[in-house]
Amino acid sequence: MKKSLLLGLASTCVAVSALAQSADWKSIEMEAKGQTVYFNAWGGGEAINAYIDWAAGEAQKRYGVTVKHVKITDAAEVVKRIQTEAQAGRKESGSVDLMWVNGENFRNLKQAGLLFGPWAEQLPNWKFVDQGKPVRVDFSVPTDGLEAPWGTAQLTFIADKAVVAAPPRSAQALLAFAQTHPGRVSYPKLPDFHGTTFVKQLLLELAPERAVLEQPVTPEAFKRASAPLWDYLDRLHPALWRAGKAFPQGIAEMHRMLADGELNLSLTFNPNEAANLIASKQLPPSAYSFGFTGGTIGNVHFLAIPANARSKVGAQVFANFLLSPEAQARKADITVWGDGSVLDPARLPEAMRAAMQKTAPGVLAENVPTLAEPHASWVEAIEAEWLKRYGAQ
Repeated sequence: MKKSLLLGLASTCVAVSALAQSADWKSIEMEAKGQTVYFNAWGGGEAINAYIDWAAGEAQKRYGVTVKHVKITDAAEVVKRIQTEAQAGRKESGSVDLMWVNGENFRNLKQAGLLFGPWAEQLPNWKFVDQGKPVRVDFSVPTDGLEAPWGTAQLTFIADKAVVAAPPRSAQALLAFAQTHPGRVSYPKLPDFHGTTFVKQLLLELAPERAVLEQPVTPEAFKRASAPLWDYLDRLHPALWRAGKAFPQGIAEMHRMLADGELNLSLTFNPNEAANLIASKQLPPSAYSFGFTGGTIGNVHFLAIPANARSKVGAQVFANFLLSPEAQARKADITVWGDGSVLDPARLPEAMRAAMQKTAPGVLAENVPTLAEPHASWVEAIEAEWLKRYGAQ
């Protein structure tokens, strides 16, 4: 990518980023009226898709903003598209207006100067955000106002009490469980987000020094820190579903396999998803959520606007609505989606606070410590090495 092009895009970002600061928000809403926002977000979950459809309807009704949900399977594909558009000189007519993003995808876009902003902290609903959550850091990378927090998540495992009364509570216990129940455990094939998250969880547990994972990856650090991981996976894979020669395409497939009795465990990055699946009768009432005793990996997911977005104003208006107490309470409702809120309950109206504290069968009821994500640079290294070792099987 040419340096001059990136500098040009960066200057465009600076010029437009003052928008939310310099204009009255009502005038911004007026300007957004009639705009179409292409929202690129994961489309692999029925509850998520239904929620985005609801939010899009509200945006149209309240602000005259049309939101098109572009259903994606991997945010890395969107990053490549944005990079390709930048290389082609598309500075104002990009195909993406708003995207659901975090981790290495945010880091790559930020480093390349391909994000609009800062804008996030100028949103009116920023005042409700819980500053105690890592809302200004994304996988150890400062957000600098280039993305707005949208939800919280944590790796959570799902089992059926009728089949698994005592689940594994650590990586080593999981290995023993898989070897005792051959063919009944699996995880999604990398670079699927949930598959990568599962492998990162193992890396965090098995690495000789966890602190090194907080720093940008180097060849030496990667070799030393990941060696126990590959040894572990070499022992785990023969005991997996299809002897580790094939992997589920995603967690939706794993949930179906759990419901059908083909797998004994499934996983998710939403501690409330099992409750949602029980409510929709996709899992039996005996399904439950659990975590590892030493903690599981967790983070905040965000919304970002590319520098070349057509509808930057409309994207900000829609993002602000998604941060509203009403939208966050609905998203946190386990009968709707059950995604964790980024808002501070103490700053919310009482009715909204109560809505976010609903519980139901299947919700992760235990207190599982949250482990911080490794630095974003570790993700690509992990995925590349995993695919080299196991991807062709």
